[in-house]
Formats: sequence, C-alpha cells, structure tokens
Amino acid sequence: MGGSPLRILVVGAGIAGLAVARALRMAGFRPDVTERLPPGENAETGLYLPGNAARALCRLDLDGPVRPLGRVIHRQRFLDAAGAPLCEVDLDALWSGVGECRALPRAELHRVLLSGAGGAVRHGAEVRTLDLLPRSVGVTFVDGTAAEYDLVVGADGPRSSIRALAALGGPPRPAGQVVYRAVVRDGPPVAEWTALLGQRAGFLVVPFGAGRLHCYADEAGTTAPADPAARLRELFGGYGGPVPAVLEVLDRVHVGVTEEVELGRWSRGRVLLVGDAAHATAPTLSQGAAMALEDAVVLAESLRATGSDVESALAAYESRRRPRTRWVRDRTRDRNRTRDVPPALRDPLLRGRGARIFGEHYRLLLGPL
Repeated sequence: MGGSPLRILVVGAGIAGLAVARALRMAGFRPDVTERLPPGENAETGLYLPGNAARALCRLDLDGPVRPLGRVIHRQRFLDAAGAPLCEVDLDALWSGVGECRALPRAELHRVLLSGAGGAVRHGAEVRTLDLLPRSVGVTFVDGTAAEYDLVVGADGPRSSIRALAALGGPPRPAGQVVYRAVVRDGPPVAEWTALLGQRAGFLVVPFGAGRLHCYADEAGTTAPADPAARLRELFGGYGGPVPAVLEVLDRVHVGVTEEVELGRWSRGRVLLVGDAAHATAPTLSQGAAMALEDAVVLAESLRATGSDVESALAAYESRRRPRTRWVRDRTRDRNRTRDVPPALRDPLLRGRGARIFGEHYRLLLGPL
C-alpha cells in the first residue's frame, strides 16, 4: 500500500472488534483498539460456530489455534417437547467445502482473537465525541484525550455508542424473545447439537468438550424474569429428552432480551459500523459471531484493494456485506415465526421436510463472501 499507513481506530474489543483488528493487521494496517469496559473475564457461556465462521477464521489464519478448542458438531437433532424426533440436519454435508461446525467456550475464542489482534487494547477508553471532518474523524475520549483518525470502526455491539455519535441510527429494537444461557457440568450425555421445540419456546443443548454442555433456551416475550433459573424450571419442567437432567444440575443462568439493528446505511463520512452494531439479529441461526468474522475479512480486503480511498472502500464493503446480513435477518425472522405455529401443525411438517427447511436457511451463506 503506497503512502502513509491509515490511522484506524477500532472501538470495541469483543469478537467483532478483535476480528477486525486481526484482519487489518494481516492487511498491513496497525489499528488502535479501545474498549470502554475494564479488562476482565467473559461470563462463562458456550458458543456454536457454523461452517461459514470456520471459513472466516481460516481467512484470518486463526483456524489452527481454534482447532484444539471445544468440539466439532456433526449433526443437528430437532425433537418435539416430549423428546420424540422431528428431523436431523447433516452438518458435514450441509457445510461441505466451507468449514466444520464447532462448539466452544466464548472466552476461549475471545483469547484467540485477542492474541491474533496483537493483544494491545486500551481499556476504559470510552468515546465522548466524534467530529466528522472532510478527510478524517476527530475523536475525543471521556478522559479528555483526543486523536484524529482516517477511519473509525464501531464494533461496539447492538447498543453501539458510535452508531449514536455518528447519527447512523438509534437504539436497537426488541426482537421478541427472552433468551437464557448457561453452562452445565455433570449433565446428561449429549452427543450432538440437540434442540427441543415446544409452544413458543425451545431448549437447546450443545456439547463442547470436557463434559460441559452449552444450554440455550428462549421463549416469546420482551421482559427478562428476576429469577431466570426458576423461570427455566417452570417453563421447561414438562419437557423430555435431556432437559430434565439438565434442569437438575442447572446453576447460574444468564438472561437477556433479543435485539435487532436494521439501518439504512452503515457508514457516515469515515465512520463505519460492523458486527452487531450494524446488523444485530436474534441468535436463532447462530450467525452473530460468523457475520462479525466475515465482516472483518471483507473490510480488510476492501481497504487493501482501494489503498487510501477510504470512502470507496466503505462503499465496496457495504455492497458486499448487505446481501448476506439481510439474508440472515430474513431467515432468522422466518424461523422465529415458526414459534407461533401450534406444534400440532408444525411438527408433522418438520418430520417430513424439516431437514430441507432448516438447511435452506443457510443456502446463501455456503457461497463465497
């Protein structure tokens, strides 16, 4: 790349921000990475990465460090609330030529990305103001320090402060689900990704190694309960399959409300949003981390291709990424609408055509970035 290296600020040191920093470093840039929160351990939760996430990690040259982590998932099993089979999806066949599916601790993926990004994150550095100049962005932090950058990348999640400061959109809107996450040890033996579908609620169990199970449950709603563990036992106490044994050993449960971000544009001047800051959806298709990893790869490619022409790079980036993120949003909404279908109608359909229906949700994502 000719001329002086671009001065780039990445705001947010989660999966999206660290992936962007890694991709930019591989492309010859040296971004600054800031995070408003102090350093600390991530909450213990599991993470399921579909095949397109594995492909993006390979493009980031991080597939090697990730390969020993967690467990490869070969099949998705869908059961009814009683535990009777509905359908199965052969993940090896679905993602053939793309990448393997993996379940692992979120904190371990975060550590790999942090190392890949160079490890230098300025914590406690919250952005106070952005000044969108003709050829740069002036940034003032809450501690009074200031700097000027050629590009600011907002990777600070669905409640992005960069989105608000750049006037790219308001707060996220509720997506209509309450979600519960927990890690269970000494639970029942579960060999594959296993989901039980009930009436406007579902319970997912995924093994990710060392006898641990990643548990994810959701129900229709917009208000998180005060006692999420008690609510899980109330809501899923009548379910079959592995759920009763999971509920017996359930301990700490993280609860939240799903949110969506849908914007008319992802950039203004030389400020760009990536990951959930730009296109958050409900986690139904497990595409949040995958989309963030893909964003990082494409952004670095776009900047490398255009050199110092940042505006052209951002336009090229958005034109490539919008079709895929729109597909994920639309397919997520499609699958979520099945919650409102009574099991008496839904379950016979899934027994006959479920594998094809669920596999179709990922069709566009099988193609190149």
